[in-house]
Amino acid sequence: MAKTTKSKTNEYTSDEIQVLKGLEAVRKRPGMYIGSTDSRGIHHLVWEIMDNCIDEVLSDFANHVTIRIKKGNIIEVSDNGRGIPITMHKEGVPTPQVVFSMLHAGGKFDNTTYKVAGGLHGVGASVVNALSDWLEVTIHRDGKIYTQKFENGGSTIHRPKITTDPKKLHGTTVCFKPDPSIFSTTYIDYKQCSQRLKESSYLIKGLKTEIFDERNDLHEVFEYSNGIVEYVKDMTAGKEKLHEPIFISGTYNNIYIECAIQYTAKTYSENILSFVNNIRTRDGGTHETGFKTALTKSFNEYARVKKILKDKDPNLDGADIRDGINALISIRVPEDVLQFEGQTKGKLGSAEAKFAVDQFVSEKIKFYLFENGEVANLLINNALRSFREREAARKAKEQVREVKAIKTKNLNTNGKLSPTQEKNPKINELFLVEGDSAGGSAKQGRDRLFQAILPLRGKVINAEKTRSEELLKNEEIQTMIYTIGTGIGSDFNINKCNYNKIIIMTDADTDGAHIQILLLTFFFRYMTGLIEEGRVFIAMPPLYKISSKNKVEYAWTDEELKEKIDNLKQYEIQRYKGLGEMNYDQLWETTMNPQTRTLIKVNIEDFADADNRISVLMGDNVEPRRNWIENNVSFDNEDNFDLAIAEVDEDE
Repeated sequence: MAKTTKSKTNEYTSDEIQVLKGLEAVRKRPGMYIGSTDSRGIHHLVWEIMDNCIDEVLSDFANHVTIRIKKGNIIEVSDNGRGIPITMHKEGVPTPQVVFSMLHAGGKFDNTTYKVAGGLHGVGASVVNALSDWLEVTIHRDGKIYTQKFENGGSTIHRPKITTDPKKLHGTTVCFKPDPSIFSTTYIDYKQCSQRLKESSYLIKGLKTEIFDERNDLHEVFEYSNGIVEYVKDMTAGKEKLHEPIFISGTYNNIYIECAIQYTAKTYSENILSFVNNIRTRDGGTHETGFKTALTKSFNEYARVKKILKDKDPNLDGADIRDGINALISIRVPEDVLQFEGQTKGKLGSAEAKFAVDQFVSEKIKFYLFENGEVANLLINNALRSFREREAARKAKEQVREVKAIKTKNLNTNGKLSPTQEKNPKINELFLVEGDSAGGSAKQGRDRLFQAILPLRGKVINAEKTRSEELLKNEEIQTMIYTIGTGIGSDFNINKCNYNKIIIMTDADTDGAHIQILLLTFFFRYMTGLIEEGRVFIAMPPLYKISSKNKVEYAWTDEELKEKIDNLKQYEIQRYKGLGEMNYDQLWETTMNPQTRTLIKVNIEDFADADNRISVLMGDNVEPRRNWIENNVSFDNEDNFDLAIAEVDEDE
């Protein structure tokens, strides 16, 4: 045993052992329970309560779920299910108080109250209470209305009020205000909530969901009779379809499985969404693995039987078979075999699900292929096309690798890349800068210790319209790939990334915005992990420089400009039309200095929506793009440059 001094030993006593009672542990370490305390965490609170409502639906006790966003970012979630029991619990307090103030308390542990459910850990409702300024639950049950309020993270518990319900309704309503001292933002995004409810209505036939936003007077209702088939059609909107959706459903080993599949042309990626008990599994899991395995086996077996693949030919690779696929997998797993990896339920870990999906989907897809020869041959040819392109891309990558040493050396010697002095990828930043002029200012203004500059000449190639083998021949793309270091596509490895932040820095005009979109399209299609890991940012250079007698200020919006000149007597305004117009010290101060700059972090909130939007706006098909622009873009706004130079008299 290692020796220690008496003074050190005495510092560590029983007084240092803390016991967190009740919900204190949640408030102390909220990230352990909801993943983060940013925008994603704040919405996770909504999902926790909503999942409880959906569990009532999955058990056939409810068919209507409503979210209401009130002013002040107060959330109300309700269902027309059975209602939480309102009798006294054996713990000596009313049952709702147990549910909302005790961790690991719920009706999902005995496998009888809920045969299928998304909430497993019994912490959902209590965690929401712990991280709220206040929470109020209203229960309609047994001809009574039960109301109870909790405040200060559940530390203050008010006595319940019970009244007679003349309408004899049933259901549960939870209203809460997230605690602003816990979260970096308490803003509730209408679109995210709307999309989550829409997903639920797609996944559960007969479920009506509704959302109200009282802040902006918005209201939507969702109800879909054809379920996930309509979901897949939504995923492929604006794309060229190769066939009508394939739908399979049934039960295998007590696991209910639904799949909808539709392939699209001229797309070079896969789009697979998966759900377990109505919860989106963003990180996949065993059910996705089973689905992919089944698809690969079925396609290869069909190709062998039909002699499309000869004896000497290798099997089709799973990546080739899934090229252009849009698929949705929704399974319902009984409580006794359901296992998520982590409280946030982003990945399924149940081995039983892999086996069930693999066996069931294999059988159904093989039957479909043999019964629909024309579609089957079309899909096999699509996989063969993908195989040939992948081989060409592989050869192109090998060719590029052969000159990697020369390319890497040239990056540093030809003035293209200005590298960092520090070799630590955890702190280094890469600025992708529009043009040599701005690149020159950025190189002078940067902190050479941890900021690298890579100027981009001209417009970046459109990755959505370009085949991968052609894309990899593009010099700008090659340079970015080797500078970032992660590789692309199936070779992508986030652990090889040379930078903690990749920052797109372009002019604040239409050309600059176009370059941003082209770069984001490339990252989304070929380096998705950069965005998912939160490594991609957009720099925000100011629009205006305001010079007055005593100081220089900057404004990033017209509104900010008006605020800053409001109290000035005499001033001059310069409208920046490009980064190259800034001196290097101005560019550092406003756009590159970590202490003063503003960056926009690029996130993927909804992969299917992002995939569809990129296909429509950046793809070959003109008609969907025109329709989207006409429906979503206003052409009435004009830039107002009247403020370019202003002299204000003292009398004014």
